[in-house]
Amino acid sequence: MTQSAQTPRVLALANQKGGVGKTTTAINLGTALAAIGERVLIVDLDPQGNASTGLGIDRKSRVRSTYDVLIGRSRLRDAILSTAVPQLSIASSTLDLSGLELEIAQARDRAFRLRHALEGLNADAPEQPFGYVLVDCPPSLNLLTVNAMAAAHSILVPLQCEFFALEGLSQLLKTVEQVKSTLNPGLSIHGIVLTMYDARNNLAGQVVADVRQFMGEKVYQTIIPRNVRVSEAPSYGKPVLLYDLKCVGSQAYLRLASEIIQREKTLRAA
Repeated sequence: MTQSAQTPRVLALANQKGGVGKTTTAINLGTALAAIGERVLIVDLDPQGNASTGLGIDRKSRVRSTYDVLIGRSRLRDAILSTAVPQLSIASSTLDLSGLELEIAQARDRAFRLRHALEGLNADAPEQPFGYVLVDCPPSLNLLTVNAMAAAHSILVPLQCEFFALEGLSQLLKTVEQVKSTLNPGLSIHGIVLTMYDARNNLAGQVVADVRQFMGEKVYQTIIPRNVRVSEAPSYGKPVLLYDLKCVGSQAYLRLASEIIQREKTLRAA
């Protein structure tokens, strides 16, 4: 995708494995980017809606959702809700999304629904443009994830520091290459963020070394540690940066946001 001044930077957070920290990273990276001055929209494409819940959006408030946007019933702007975090908004999801694939399977533009929705996002409210859109994908390589990849400039991959991490990563990279060759020639891997790192675990250190050897500079320097405060925060409907700013998890997400902004500057200058 080409980017104009009116187009937000779209990053899809994707990994077909569940429990790797995708939603946690979407919520807290979005909060950290907002904290350093960016206007951020999280697009919740997971039918479970954990990003919406983790930002305190109760189900009764989700009158218009990403499902309504993708079936063409609503503009994306009309599905956006404010959060308790200044400068951070969300387009929430509902369980209806789980049936979307069957509903639009025969549509010619089925892979481009999110891209089309995003095209008018800033034009609809030019006085409040979004700088970043973070798309929280479901834990599978289905049509929702393909929509996210077809709409994104780059993919951000959360990767848990565990034994099977690299195995899942190679499958994801194949999917990215397929989408790049058929739907979105400009798609790239923005970076791999290592999550749930436990310094007491020798295996975690080996996984970090293996991923860095395999992916080189694509791996962010920042590593997100396993941290009980990060795990507790969603049950209060808050990002960990609001729940406990000083904990190691919050500080790691702030460093990650700074690193991503720096990488963006390098990409734009290239």
